[in-house]
Amino acid sequence: MALHALRAFVGDLAALVDAHPGEAALLEHGARALRALINVDDWLPDAYAQPSAERYQQYLLYADARQRFSVVSFVWGPGQQTPVHDHTVWGMVGVLRGAELAAPFRIGPDGRPEPAGDEVRLDAGHVDLVSPAIGDIHRVRNAFDDQVSISIHVYGANIGAVRRSTYPLDGPPKPFISGYSNTTLPNLWDLSKELPL
Repeated sequence: MALHALRAFVGDLAALVDAHPGEAALLEHGARALRALINVDDWLPDAYAQPSAERYQQYLLYADARQRFSVVSFVWGPGQQTPVHDHTVWGMVGVLRGAELAAPFRIGPDGRPEPAGDEVRLDAGHVDLVSPAIGDIHRVRNAFDDQVSISIHVYGANIGAVRRSTYPLDGPPKPFISGYSNTTLPNLWDLSKELPL
């Protein structure tokens, strides 16, 4: 398993965050690094690529010790989708396998979500960006009804612990904290099989 690719990505992102660029520069450089990660599909451990028939899975791959960012694999079973939701922090979504459809929303004058543009198809290798500054509310779904899709998400916080909201089309926002689907993490730091003796 080529976990060195994920380890290198985490290191690059930590260095980028340490440099304190503005959000636009962080997203630009971070998206470039994420594109490089998802353009090679040999590093995601099988345990973090398993779908569930009940709902999409959100597997934590890495969380910065100071909760400045997190890296997550989203595994979409056929036809699965999120509700309309926000993030409250910057984020990058890169499709590793399959394809996703992302529909942007905004909150209308009546306090309910309304479409803010056309649904966009994200194929493998594509990266989408979100943040309160550029658009933070969307609905995402697997583009396929007959296969699994997987995307790698990077957020400017420990996203599984962030207080966020879903936006039902027929009612007020509902607060939620997403948590994660897994209880273990990939071991990025065991170099014993990679280093020569």
